[in-house]
Amino acid sequence: MDTASSKIFSYHVVVTPNDIDELGHVNNIVYLRWVQEAASAHWAQLSDDAINKKYVWVVMRHEIDFLHPGLLHQELEVKTWVGKNEGATSQRHTEIFNSATSKKLAAAITTWCLLDALSKRPKRIEEDVLSLFG
Repeated sequence: MDTASSKIFSYHVVVTPNDIDELGHVNNIVYLRWVQEAASAHWAQLSDDAINKKYVWVVMRHEIDFLHPGLLHQELEVKTWVGKNEGATSQRHTEIFNSATSKKLAAAITTWCLLDALSKRPKRIEEDVLSLFG
């Protein structure tokens, strides 16, 4: 786990019937939803109204590995942290674990782009944002 440049944020979910596909396990798209929900929750915890009026984030790329199935009613822990930042882009790492067994179910790297909130144009990640990541 490459977490040297940022703080780890933990987000918890319980697998519901709506998360299950025809094979009886968590649908792949649901893992992606949790990746995005954890990223949004982490940003909400770090940021404030002033920062949110200046900037917005958009996804440029998701890369996800599905390692083990998640099953109905399991409690899962989604851990996320920010890795490399370059120019206007930031890589966010996310790992999803079965809370009871600590088995890793999925791992993702998402590339986000910081935008100026008014112009919607890419904005270099400056110290005011970098300092939030720790």
